Amino acid sequence: MLDIANKLGVSVVTVSNALAGRDGVSEQMRRKICETADKMGYRPSNTKSNNRKNDLQRAGKNIGIITSELFVGARGTFYWQLTADISNCLSEHNLSTIYEIIRTDTEKEGILPNVVTEGKADGLFVIGQVSRSYIRELSKIDIPLVFVDFYDSRFDIDSVNSDSFHGGYILTDYLVEKGHRKIGFFGNINATSSINDRFLGYIKCIMENGLEYRSDWRLDDRSGSVLFLDKLEFPEEMPTAFVCNCDETAFRVISALKSKGIRVPEDISVVGYDNYTVSSICIPTITTVEVDIRKMAESSVEIMMKKLADPEYSEGRRIISGKLIVKNSVLDIN
Repeated sequence: MLDIANKLGVSVVTVSNALAGRDGVSEQMRRKICETADKMGYRPSNTKSNNRKNDLQRAGKNIGIITSELFVGARGTFYWQLTADISNCLSEHNLSTIYEIIRTDTEKEGILPNVVTEGKADGLFVIGQVSRSYIRELSKIDIPLVFVDFYDSRFDIDSVNSDSFHGGYILTDYLVEKGHRKIGFFGNINATSSINDRFLGYIKCIMENGLEYRSDWRLDDRSGSVLFLDKLEFPEEMPTAFVCNCDETAFRVISALKSKGIRVPEDISVVGYDNYTVSSICIPTITTVEVDIRKMAESSVEIMMKKLADPEYSEGRRIISGKLIVKNSVLDIN
């Protein structure tokens, strides 16, 4: 602060007040001090200042991105792409990314990420899904917070989500259009908010078309939130089609059916969700709903920018529409 004061010919107190957001400094001088601080590489240690509006245009802000370890690694290619796209969008706004993986034990104990506890982040994205108890801890932080690809209705936290409800509906309706009347669903419905919404879209279509919902056709694909089951269990009486909550589950369902001598789509049709990588390498290729990852990333960063500019800004839940991508995993049985 002394270096900044000497450079501008003002007192250290003036510099301190300007950087801390306190009164007693004109807006013109505050802006000049903040700009000089940026050029000199100065980062204030007090990231909890309530006055972020006046120094918002400064370059060098850091935005944290955290993901539960359950959503990374081999099972997390979708989230790696989403994280990369958000980071690229942040860079376009001269904002830096600090990425942190939240360990399962850390999440259970409610320990906040280092980017928050060490005051490294000016805003925070949470990608994937975390537990309600961890959301409760996150809701207490005093920096802009945006959830990506999940939400919790008990907390008023801004989020960006794919239109999972409509996606589940159009997948099921496509099967109905192709003559299917016995349709099952693969997915643990309370594992994530997106799976829950896809299941509800499936249920709506079943009801609207007067089809029978059978609980034995609602099948688990994972244990807990994302740990996929080694072996998938099928009902004694099989439907003619399965709606799967994601492409990876659809891929595993197709593989499991093949191991039983059941052909896809000749014997049973299968649809997925995401249209990411595995849907195109599977044989047959998987009919799915495409998620616009780039638009989700751009919308997430847009909301973050607004929240950085105005701490009182609230977006609510922004929904990004997807589209049906028809491939080779559905048989027309009309």
